[in-house]
Amino acid sequence: MLHNVKMRVVQTAKNGIVNKDTIFHFSQSGNGVSAHYSGGSITQGYLVGQLEGELLRFSYCQIRSSGELDHGKSNCVLSREAGKLQLEEQFTMTTGQSLEKGRNMFREL
Repeated sequence: MLHNVKMRVVQTAKNGIVNKDTIFHFSQSGNGVSAHYSGGSITQGYLVGQLEGELLRFSYCQIRSSGELDHGKSNCVLSREAGKLQLEEQFTMTTGQSLEKGRNMFREL
């Protein structure tokens, strides 16, 4: 379902780091999902997780253009709107000693 899919963020949490310029390149093998991404304020990012039906759970790490390193976990619901895949993400992110939570929406390009 997610193999060779490209997505971008169409709605970003106020405290989110990814934005409309961040492009995600997904791969899938069985229920294992991975992606690499970059763009906007993200120099390089990776995620790895599992897809169970319409639920995608993943862990991620990313480095910002400022040099800050973030990591976190996300729970997502996968759906289809107007023929395109969409992910609604609830994330928990750690940067240094800071813990942030929020919601992002991804849509297939």
